[in-house]
Amino acid sequence: MKKVSIIILVLSILFLIPVWAYADMVEGSVQGFTCVTQGKICPVGKEDPMAAVENVFVILTKDNHYYFVPNLDRSVLARHINDQVRVIGRISPKYPSIIADKIEVLNKGAWKSAWRYNWQRKFYVELYGGVDLP
Repeated sequence: MKKVSIIILVLSILFLIPVWAYADMVEGSVQGFTCVTQGKICPVGKEDPMAAVENVFVILTKDNHYYFVPNLDRSVLARHINDQVRVIGRISPKYPSIIADKIEVLNKGAWKSAWRYNWQRKFYVELYGGVDLP
């Protein structure tokens, strides 16, 4: 019985190692980079004009640090200006950025998936006849 328990424990740890290795997380609100660098919060209620003039969006954390999400098109983040989001992926050790695997948005007290790398990849492959993302 003891050997079975140890084997199950070891296998469980081995399966979780890849999750731990890539499970960095950034939580905050989607803001325009211009607003952040000027020390302003993007105007609530004026999301459409803000999205039209802003070229780069970042995740602004509660402690006023920001993270770029370079593998995500600006249009995806523009849909969530001023929303509370959680980005799960890999934080760069060198730059204030995170390579996103998943974006979740806080909606009525619950986190809901808004974007996943796998969804985008699947759509791209279907759209371009089996060609994978570059």
